[in-house]
Amino acid sequence: MTLKKSIMKISLCVMFVLTLLSFSNAQSKNDKKLVEKACWDYIDGFYKGDTTKIISSVKPSLNKLGYWKAEGEEVYKSDGYMTFEQARKYSKRVLEEKNFPKSDAPKKVEVLDVMNQIASAKVTLWWGTDYLLLSKEGDKWMIEQVLWEGPLQK
Repeated sequence: MTLKKSIMKISLCVMFVLTLLSFSNAQSKNDKKLVEKACWDYIDGFYKGDTTKIISSVKPSLNKLGYWKAEGEEVYKSDGYMTFEQARKYSKRVLEEKNFPKSDAPKKVEVLDVMNQIASAKVTLWWGTDYLLLSKEGDKWMIEQVLWEGPLQK
C-alpha cells in the first residue's frame, strides 16, 4: 500500500469518527433542551396551575418526597409524599384559587447530567430546591422522581 493510500484511509476514518461525534454532540444538546423543557413544564404546572404541563412532564408513577424546616425549628422534618395525582390536583387548585407565586418568585433550571436514557436536574423554586430524576421514553423526557427541601435558603 502506498503512503498516499494510507493517508487517504486514515483521513476517511478520522472524518467518519468526527461525523459520529458531531451527531452524538448534536443529540446531546437536543436532549439537554428536552430535559430543560420538562423541567420548565414542571415549574409552570406548579406556578401557573397548568395541569397539562404536569401531565406532559411528569410520569404517572411519580415519587415526590420532601423535607421542610418550619420557622424557628432546627430540624428538617418529612413533609410527606406526593403522587402524580396529588401533583395534578395541587396544580389545579393553584389555578382555581389563583394562588400564584409572586412575579419575582425564584425559577431556575440547572440540568446536571444527561445520559442516554436518564438525566438529572436541579430546580430552584419559591418553596425550595427540587432535585429531579428523569427518564427518556422515545424522544420525550419525563420526571420520575423528585426529592426536595425547603424553605429556600436566602
